[in-house]
Amino acid sequence: MPTPDFVLGLRRRIGHELLYLVGTTAVVLDGEGRLLLGLRADVREWALPSGIVEPGEEPAVAIAREVLEETGLLVVPEHLTSIESTPVLTHTNGDRVIYLDHTFACRVLSGVARPADEENLQVGWFPLDDLPPLRESSQGRLAHALAFDGHTWFATS
Repeated sequence: MPTPDFVLGLRRRIGHELLYLVGTTAVVLDGEGRLLLGLRADVREWALPSGIVEPGEEPAVAIAREVLEETGLLVVPEHLTSIESTPVLTHTNGDRVIYLDHTFACRVLSGVARPADEENLQVGWFPLDDLPPLRESSQGRLAHALAFDGHTWFATS
C-alpha cells in the first residue's frame, strides 16, 4: 500500500500542510554481496526498500514488513546504520512532509525477490560496483550503511 490509511486520514484534515512522519529504509545484501533495489512505480527511479512506520509500530518491525510487502523477501534487521531527518519534501500531489528515517542493514531469511505490490515495477539484485542510477535519498542511506562501523548510528552529513 503506497500511502498508509492513517496518513490519508490526516491529509483529509490538514490538506497539503507539512506533516512529520517516521520512515524506515532497508539495505539488504545477499550472500554474493549484491544489493536489493526496486524500480519505484511512482518516480521511475531505483531505490532501497522503504516505507512509513505505522502508529505504535517499531521501525525495525516496520522495515521487515515493508521489505516483505514490496519484494516478497522475509528479512531480519540486524543493525541500525543511520537516523536522519530529510529536508521538507513536496510530493507531486502537493503534500509537504519531513521524514525521520531509520536505515537498517538487513539479512534475508527466505523468499525470492520480486515485485510483490504495486510500488515497484521491478526488483533485483545488483553488484555494488555496478548499481543503476539511484534515487538521491537511497544514495546517502546506502553510503551510511556501507560505512557503518558498529558504533555510529546517526547521519553526520
